[in-house]
Amino acid sequence: MTTNHGRRRFLAAAGTTGLATIAGCTFGYTGEGEQPSADASASADDPEPEPVPDHELTDHPWTAPPTVVELGDGDESVIRTVPCRHAIVEERAQGGPITLPEVWAWQADDHEPSVPGPIYRVKEGSEFDITLENTEDVRPHTFHLHALEKSWMDDGAPASTGQRVDPDDSHTYTFKANVPGLHHYHCHYQTQNHLDLGMYGLVYVEPTDYDAPDKEFFLTLKDWDSELSRDIAGASDADYSHRTRNPDRFTINGRAGPTSFHPEVGSPLIVEAGDTVRVHLANNGYEAHPIHVHNHRYRLVEKDGSQIPEVAQFDQDVENIAPAERKTIEFEADADPGIYLLHCHKVHHVMNDDTYPGGMVVPIVYESAMDSPQFESAMEMAGFDG
Repeated sequence: MTTNHGRRRFLAAAGTTGLATIAGCTFGYTGEGEQPSADASASADDPEPEPVPDHELTDHPWTAPPTVVELGDGDESVIRTVPCRHAIVEERAQGGPITLPEVWAWQADDHEPSVPGPIYRVKEGSEFDITLENTEDVRPHTFHLHALEKSWMDDGAPASTGQRVDPDDSHTYTFKANVPGLHHYHCHYQTQNHLDLGMYGLVYVEPTDYDAPDKEFFLTLKDWDSELSRDIAGASDADYSHRTRNPDRFTINGRAGPTSFHPEVGSPLIVEAGDTVRVHLANNGYEAHPIHVHNHRYRLVEKDGSQIPEVAQFDQDVENIAPAERKTIEFEADADPGIYLLHCHKVHHVMNDDTYPGGMVVPIVYESAMDSPQFESAMEMAGFDG
């Protein structure tokens, strides 16, 4: 059974890393479209080298879980891009490791780089600055934010502005938080690579009439073709084409099950019986995801920053989230207290390779269920030793 000490550790970890709120060139890669060059001195008679494990293809630092960054009116955050390795399933978890050997992670201020990037939380009506300092990478980047008001030159889309942030350069983007709700940001330079290598994150604009729920969670959905990461990292056997992209990894907040259950690096939704629970969902990938919640009926209360009138809300348990779409659902924690799943109902998205379950799934955990053998088993699979 899980000890009380372990239960306290789990709750302390999940309070932040689950994103719950209560109130350089490597291995010959030199740029988009260029591939690592073969060794011209290699003989045709030489034996094929043993494939290098994905997590050893680079020596980049590892990503950390994303953090929440609160900005007041007139505040500024400095953000940069750092090449990293990213564990979709950690080595300590059942079925691990599953690794993306190179991602381009956002790093805000003095926080660690993460995939997804930090959640910026601001208040409606405020104005804030994001300064992109491109000092940690060798590629141009931009910062493009959906929905919120900005000037033409701050739209972050080089195809229409002619502006990008080259290596060792910087640019300050100014935004007005004029649309309450959930929005997302991403790099809009060579988006087919930069977004797909982890350069995405969320901005939440707290409405002026914000009514805090008992529990609030932020979940980003993402499908990945791991061959892109392997190709960029220099894997000799990588096979990737943008035209035949074939997703094989599916994550929530950058992690797949069972690591997504882990309170320190995953995103378990910890609730108490009777809680009003609000879950913000954003799709930062290419495919749509029908999100299903077990044993609870929820209401869709917001889409892309627009409130859904109460007369148009109804109880449901599956809601499709299209690419770039943001939706907020709300439900009461009124089920038999236990452990339930929130997952994509495209069942192959809830797999790691041929292993089920995995992929795009997180648990809803009632605190009173933490003393159960089922909870202990789930934590063992996730590699949590609390």
